[in-house]
Amino acid sequence: MGPDARSPLRHFWTQLPFFVWLVVLWMMLWGQFTVLAVVTGIAVAIFVTTVFRLPTAELSGRINLWYGLVFILAFLVALVRGAVVVAWQTIRPRETLAAIIAVPLRTDSDLVMTHTAITASLVPGSLIVEADRESRVLYLHVLGVGNAEEADAQRHAVLRWEARIVRAVGSRADLAAIRAAYGSRKGATA
Repeated sequence: MGPDARSPLRHFWTQLPFFVWLVVLWMMLWGQFTVLAVVTGIAVAIFVTTVFRLPTAELSGRINLWYGLVFILAFLVALVRGAVVVAWQTIRPRETLAAIIAVPLRTDSDLVMTHTAITASLVPGSLIVEADRESRVLYLHVLGVGNAEEADAQRHAVLRWEARIVRAVGSRADLAAIRAAYGSRKGATA
């Protein structure tokens, strides 16, 4: 089997998780988990992937279940904490401050950037305003930020989400970038 024959097969295997996700999304959209829903989901997924051709998103092929569990638990805690903080900010008498902060990411992966942006937006109190793909910067609108220290705390919170995502599903290059960033940060504080 030559390199030309392997390329479509490799493309198929790298895109299979996205294709399966489209079928599952279709079944959840209709609220039916039947054979007809699977067949129509496959037809819609084929249509969507051929008509709306998107660039291939390369998966790392690496999944760490322990760090995946750590990410999920930390996310659930952040959801509850964020909801309580936002609820408190809405009922307390003084005005709630907000800011737009820039968070330069440390990895070069589009998939990690997307997951980090979605995670940061799902936590109550913060919302992604813009994602600059070229310079790897996320811009967030964050509630409860009144000074530079609070802005830095929010920035570090987003970078911790990036690190958790990389540890769970990132590539080895992403892991190296995170480790290098932590090493340089420790050296700067020591």
